[in-house]
Amino acid sequence: MLLEELNLLYKDHEVKNYTRYHKETYCDGELDYFIGMNSATIGTFAEKSYKNIDNGELIKLLQHQIHDYRSIALSIMLRQMKKADSSKQKKLVELYLDNLDYVNNWDLVDISAANILGRYLYSINDFNLLYELSLSTNLWYKRVAIVSTHYLILNNCLEVTLDIVDNLIKDKHDLIHKACGWMLRELGKKNQETLNEYLEVNYQIIPRTMLRYAIEKHPEDIRKRILKGDFLWR
Repeated sequence: MLLEELNLLYKDHEVKNYTRYHKETYCDGELDYFIGMNSATIGTFAEKSYKNIDNGELIKLLQHQIHDYRSIALSIMLRQMKKADSSKQKKLVELYLDNLDYVNNWDLVDISAANILGRYLYSINDFNLLYELSLSTNLWYKRVAIVSTHYLILNNCLEVTLDIVDNLIKDKHDLIHKACGWMLRELGKKNQETLNEYLEVNYQIIPRTMLRYAIEKHPEDIRKRILKGDFLWR
């Protein structure tokens, strides 16, 4: 079993409350726990296990206090989603949503939201859940809502992203500002005029971090003008 293998391999490994990329206190005073697996190692465990792992063990990994184990579980689910038919995808999404409280750090959201939840909602053309999540008080639910739209953007469905950003534009957390800015930037790769119009309309209220992320791909002279609120070049 994968969990037994992981416990044996890492039984003497130092567990930390932080990494270079994760703050020690990550949400509402809660702590996360890391053993420091890199993405390649996580991918290796996921690749060799995704075809045969049973749901019981997958849930144990997904609910584990060790961040790295949860990352493996989500990486397994990503691989299963790509191979699954619509019925199996629905079950995987139900499992994901049942355990959404364990998708509780920025990287866990970012590796899973678009290609699990976003993929499925796009396939059924129903985005109400994303609107509901974006109105939550839970930081990670809100990040799931906006990052899920990346799959939609890649498939030229842009309006949902703008609607979700509308719901989050006054949020106070930098992890929401960054995620929204990231999705706006991705939207701009598909239709820069739509992005520029949105930025002009919302310039007075958009957080600076969100704005900076959104315009990273603009030419430097245009970035400087946008940061000053100058849209006369359009």
